[in-house]
Amino acid sequence: MSSPKSEVAGEAERRRTFAIISHPDAGKTTLTEKFLLYGGALGKEAGAVKARSGGRAATSDWMEMEQQRGISITSAALQFAYRDKVVNLLDTPGHRDFSEDTYRVLAAADAAVMVLDAAKGIEPQTLKLFEVCREREIPFMTLINKWDRPGKGALELLDEIEETLIVEPTPATWPVGYAGDFRGIINRTTGGYTKFERTARGSTIAPETDMSADEAAATEGEHWEVASEESELLSELGRNPNIETFRACESTPVFFGSALTNFGIRFLLDGVIDMVPSPDARVLANGDTRPVDDPFAGLVFKVQAGMDRAHRDRIAFVRVCSGKFERGMLATAGRTGRQFSTKYAQTLFGQDRETVDEAFPGDILGLVNANDVQVGDAVWVGKEADWPELPAFAPEYFMRARVLDTSKFKQFRKGLAQLDEEGAIQVLRDADLGDQAPILAAVGQLQFEVATHRLETEFGAPVELTPTPYTIARRTNAESTKQLRAMQGVEVMTRANGTHLALFESRYWMERVLADHPELTLERMVAEGGLG
Repeated sequence: MSSPKSEVAGEAERRRTFAIISHPDAGKTTLTEKFLLYGGALGKEAGAVKARSGGRAATSDWMEMEQQRGISITSAALQFAYRDKVVNLLDTPGHRDFSEDTYRVLAAADAAVMVLDAAKGIEPQTLKLFEVCREREIPFMTLINKWDRPGKGALELLDEIEETLIVEPTPATWPVGYAGDFRGIINRTTGGYTKFERTARGSTIAPETDMSADEAAATEGEHWEVASEESELLSELGRNPNIETFRACESTPVFFGSALTNFGIRFLLDGVIDMVPSPDARVLANGDTRPVDDPFAGLVFKVQAGMDRAHRDRIAFVRVCSGKFERGMLATAGRTGRQFSTKYAQTLFGQDRETVDEAFPGDILGLVNANDVQVGDAVWVGKEADWPELPAFAPEYFMRARVLDTSKFKQFRKGLAQLDEEGAIQVLRDADLGDQAPILAAVGQLQFEVATHRLETEFGAPVELTPTPYTIARRTNAESTKQLRAMQGVEVMTRANGTHLALFESRYWMERVLADHPELTLERMVAEGGLG
């Protein structure tokens, strides 16, 4: 199963692995679909509701609740070819209540595309997601979406990006026509003008007409004059796309478009191919790096069950970080040191899956029923790998769960274990009571709705949730637990991974306990407060 290093390096160079992030309703899922349309992964038409004849289902929102509510609440991986490259697209949850999932997905990406609503600009979730990109040193492009609708001015939006995100916006395209009257774009690399034509419901690739400056002036008149003057001003200010500053997270290439009408989407996808870095050496937990042509190693960044109701299986999402993966190889789970078979390895296209025989750095694998691996684990062959720990978010909401039908207790326990393992919600147990009266802890309220819905529909265990008095959690240890449990207003619970959490009724009480007992261990969790 050995592979020439040149093959691995060459295949890695062909990969582009990126995530799409945005505030809810900015058009992220529509953009995902249109990328697939331009990549030829949907046949000739796009449709989010059902598969078209000769094509594939477009939707990355495969969960029933996502389709009912029209929001993304779980991440999805999709792979397609464009030009001579292999594109691995990671669609992330748009809702802040599932920001922990977004954070984990970004750990598997080499870059991000941030989608802004032209009418709203930088929104709270946008800012938080940018902060995660900056912390993880993930370069990002920006799409100013919905330019076919009324919105802010283009220069105003650039100023907002620069002032709020403290990053230099460098437009790669510039709109001709104001927001709400989108006529075409100037390609600021070539100086050419491309005029768009609408298609029915944006279901097919938007026809494009390339024009010279003289033709554009004759066709668009004042709109062209204003846009070309603004583009020239940007050039005089040095606001041109720069691949070095982009990859150093010092600038963000900006594209204008409309995912609904497909205007400008091809230019953004071309920008991804031209500017997003191919997979490179990954940093290990000890600070060393693992080159892409080392033996196979991957990062488990997500675990998901319930994607295929017919098989009721469990999939571990793995980002290939180094080496060539070959189906059937015996891999080692880094956390346990146990070997497991990769016979049931698949590529992912939303909910759809296909058996994969080989994969290279940047690719996303689905390992079916690899029960020895959990989120954050390294999997490797031949040469050990250990990645930096993925942070856990501090929960802010706490509800006690009780199964309504005691005859379904077994299903209840199984469902809780699965949801906890996926990171869909944190399950906290009392050491003496176990699953008799667990507390579900969440970053956002919508996580409770998803958890109860899945417990009922996937596991046949309807539950009742009741409020608790707790409002804040701190990580503690076994030594401090005995003393904390003797105090009023404090409850110590344990996660399946052995983490002890001390729950307090108020921040004031927690601070008082810490002031009176400085010897206790009460640690803030990484990324406390989520992304909102």
